[in-house]
Amino acid sequence: MIRLNRLTDYAIVLLGQLAQGDESRTAGQLAQDTGVPLPTVSKVLKMLANGKVITSQRGVLGGYALTRDADQITVAEIIAAMEGPIALTACVDGASGGCEVETLCPMRGNWDKVNRAIRDALTAVTLQEMLTVPAGFDPFPLTPGRRAVATAQ
Repeated sequence: MIRLNRLTDYAIVLLGQLAQGDESRTAGQLAQDTGVPLPTVSKVLKMLANGKVITSQRGVLGGYALTRDADQITVAEIIAAMEGPIALTACVDGASGGCEVETLCPMRGNWDKVNRAIRDALTAVTLQEMLTVPAGFDPFPLTPGRRAVATAQ
């Protein structure tokens, strides 16, 4: 299974908060607004700044802001900032030294096609799309005491 780490998930949450307005936000404000612990917020913001997804400014009016509009930032960029290059195996995109049987492997080079497809799919999805609730999606699934609401189809 391919699974993103928790910090990447937090990054999307924090970026969603930054996308809510034009003003910069401090790490403390983001921690308070999202419920993510401040040390984790600080760590994620540093990684996103190093990845050029956000900018930081010091001082009284300082804080963090998106480098571009949310519809110009891709999920692939966010993942790369948080986890490094998107690569399914050690031999993807010519990265060598990660596989003991690389020279004998009949799949050598074929993983690039799969990796490109995944990278293209992640590049096609923007932060803005991640923040848009799909039609018919209930963010609060049935819980005890909550009744189902009939929807027209």
